[in-house]
Amino acid sequence: MKQINEILVAAREASRKLVLLTDKQINEILVAVADATVGHSAYILEENAKDLARMDKNAPKYDRLMLTEERLKGIADDMKNVATLPSPLGRVLRETVRPNGMRLKKISVAFGVIGIIYEARPNVSFDVFSLCFKSGSACVLKGSTDAYESNKAIVGVIHAVLEQFGVNPAVVTLLPPDREATSQLLHAVGHVDLIIPRGSSNLINFVRENATIPVIETGAGICHTYFDEYGDAGKGAPIINNAKTRRVSVCNSLDCLIIHRKRLADLPALCRELSESNVLIYADTEAYEALNGHYPAEWLQPATPESFGTEFLSYTMSVKTVGDLAEAIGHITEHGSKHSECIVTESKEHAHLFEQLIDAACVYTNVSTAFTDGAQFGLGAEIGISTQKLHARGPMGLEEITSYKWIIEGEGQIRS
Repeated sequence: MKQINEILVAAREASRKLVLLTDKQINEILVAVADATVGHSAYILEENAKDLARMDKNAPKYDRLMLTEERLKGIADDMKNVATLPSPLGRVLRETVRPNGMRLKKISVAFGVIGIIYEARPNVSFDVFSLCFKSGSACVLKGSTDAYESNKAIVGVIHAVLEQFGVNPAVVTLLPPDREATSQLLHAVGHVDLIIPRGSSNLINFVRENATIPVIETGAGICHTYFDEYGDAGKGAPIINNAKTRRVSVCNSLDCLIIHRKRLADLPALCRELSESNVLIYADTEAYEALNGHYPAEWLQPATPESFGTEFLSYTMSVKTVGDLAEAIGHITEHGSKHSECIVTESKEHAHLFEQLIDAACVYTNVSTAFTDGAQFGLGAEIGISTQKLHARGPMGLEEITSYKWIIEGEGQIRS
C-alpha cells in the first residue's frame, strides 16, 4: 500500500511542474510521442499480442483490445491533431470590474491529477496522455489485467520521450492491474483531483459507489435509432447499418432499432445490409412477422424482455415496434443510457420534439450515432463520453478536463 501511495505522491509533484512548460514545448513532445508510437509499433504490437493470446477471440472486448499498425497510425495522427489545437489553459472565461474598482477574471486552469480506470482498451492510454498533457494535468492510469502488457509497453514509449525532453515521467503513471491499486486510487484524497471510469456499467457503478474523490461518469452506450412514420428509407438503411456495423464493440454502436408500426413494410429493406454482416436480430412480435422470410432465419430470433436495455457490443441488435413518437420516446427513456439517440424523419416537428424531449448527451436527426466521438466533434480526441450532467456531457475534450479559478486584483480595497 505504501508503494502505491508513493506513486501517487510522485504524480502530484510532477503535475505541479507541468505548468512551467510552454504550449510550444507540450506540442513538440506530443508530436515526438506520436512519431515514437509509429517507430515502436512492432514492439507495441508484440506486447499487445501477449494480451490478445489470453482472450477469447469471440469475446466482445477482443476487438477493443486489439491494436494494429493502422490503428497505431490513427492514434499517432490523433495525438498530432491534439498538438495543433489551441491550449485550453489561461482562457479568460469572464472578466468584470466591480463598482469598488476590483478587477475580476475567471480563467481556465489544469485539474492537476486525473485518474482513469478503464478496461481492455489500450488506445485509451494514448488518448488520456495526450489530452491530459495538453491540458496541463498529470494522469494516473489504472487499466485492466487484460491489457496490462499493452499498457506497459505504451507507457514505456511515452516515458522514453518525456525523459528525452527532461520532463518527469511521473506525469503519466501506470498503476498495477490489481484491485488494491484500484481501491487506493478511489480513495486518493489529496493526491488525485478527479476520477474518470471508462468501461462497462458495472465498472462505472463500482467507481461511483466507492470513490471518495470526485467522479465524472462515462456511461455505457445503450443507443437507439427511431425510424419515424415520416422517415426516409433511403437515408434510414445506411444510417442503421453504419451505426450497427461500423465498429460493434464501441459505445456509440446501435443496440435497438425502433420502428413506427406504419413503416413495418420498410423493415426488410432497412435491415437488408445488416444481413451481409450476419447481424443477429431480436425482433418483437410485429417486427418478427415483417422480417420473417425476408431476413436470414439463422440470424432472426423473437425478442425477450432482456433484448431491450442491453448494450450488446457485438453483431447483435433488437427491434421494437411503436405506434407513435411518444411511445418511441418512452421506450428510449426507459431503456436508454443517456448516451446517443437518433431519429430518422422528414418531419421537422417530430425532429424538434425528439431533440427537445430525449434526455441524452448526444441527440441526432438523420445522422448515424457512430459520430459520437471527440475527434469527429472537432475536439482532437476524447477522454470519454460523459453521460452525466455536472461539469461535462458528451465527448470530453480539452476544455472539459480543465477547471477554473478567479483572479482578483485591486488597489487596497477592503470590505466594510
